[in-house]
Order: sequence, then C-alpha cells, then structure tokens
Amino acid sequence: MDDPALTDEAATADATKHSLAENVAGVLTGVFTASFGLFLLKQSGSVSGGTAGLALLVSYATHLSFGVLFLLVNVPFFALAIWKKGVGFTIRTVITVALVSAFSYLHPLMFHIDRLNPVYGTLGGNLLVGIGLLILFRHGASLGGVNVLALVLQERLGWRAGYVQMVVDVLIVLASLTVVSPLTVLLSAAGAVVLNLVLAMNHKQGRYVGHT
Repeated sequence: MDDPALTDEAATADATKHSLAENVAGVLTGVFTASFGLFLLKQSGSVSGGTAGLALLVSYATHLSFGVLFLLVNVPFFALAIWKKGVGFTIRTVITVALVSAFSYLHPLMFHIDRLNPVYGTLGGNLLVGIGLLILFRHGASLGGVNVLALVLQERLGWRAGYVQMVVDVLIVLASLTVVSPLTVLLSAAGAVVLNLVLAMNHKQGRYVGHT
C-alpha cells in the first residue's frame, strides 16, 4: 500500500510545479523587466554589477554594442552552469542571455528618451533588474555570469545569493572609476545595493515552492 505521506508529498510537488507555458511566460517577463532596467541604466550613463555591468563598462570604454558584449562576457560562465546546475538550467540561461541581448536593440527603437534624471534612472533601473532576476531565478533561469556563481554558492554553502552578488557587484562598480565620474560610481553602487537587496530579501531557500 502506498504511504499516504509520500502520496501527499508527490501531489504537492505536482501542484506547485511550473508548467511549460508558465516557465516560458515567466522567462519572457523576467527578460523584459531586467533588460528594460538595463536600458534605463545605459540611458542614465550608470554602471551595474555582474556580467551586465561588465558589458556596460566595456561599451562605455570602447563604444561597442552592449548586446554583443553581454553575450560574449557570459560565454565562460556557461561551462560553470553546465557543471553545477545541469543542462536544462544552462539552456534556459543561454536563451535568456540571448534574449536580453536582443532586447537591448529593441528598447532604443521603441523608446526615445530626451531627458532622464540619473538618480531615478539608476535606482529605478537597478530595481527593475532585481525584479527581473528574481522572476528568472524562480523559473529556473538566470542572466548568467555572477548569477550562476551566486546560486551555486547559495545551494552549496548556504550563502545568500543576493549578498554574494552584492559584494561582487560593488567591486565591479568600483572598477568603473576608470570610465565614469566618482559621483556616478557612488550612485551606481547605491543602485547595486538596491538590486541585490531585492534578491536577498526575496530569494531564500524554502520560501518559494514553485519549481521547474
């Protein structure tokens, strides 16, 4: 006879599992939200953390396309994703990174901003990126790079993904002193804290029961 406790546990797992349609909608929502946040950051002349921050930094220094740079910077981290998170997570992450790169070309075509307050753009942009990342994490994807490393450290060592990423992001923002003004760096560092507080306060193991 089946164990009632095991049967109930299996039923609960099935009830909380995301469907394919939910995952597709979730990833697209997360991509749009995060990419629009990055668009605001770029329009504000601000920098961010993670591979997106590195791509923004290099784009300011070289005037190369952010979309291409974001894709290239993430390539080395795909190997880590395969090793520690599996093929499914890696495929979703590759697709997500490619979509963010594509949206980086779409947003400027849809929005023409003549004036954007840098404080609003930086803090609001980072808030949107944080919300987008949270949605992606909860649908088994990420924006690659530091996101993958932070998730692995949270699962293996119990370190909060948001706090891990916050430390790395602040270091990347400080490195941007070579490209942007100290005031912009200070504002960008505040934005990085906002982004990662979203993750630290909302992405905790066991809090969210939905899974892929």
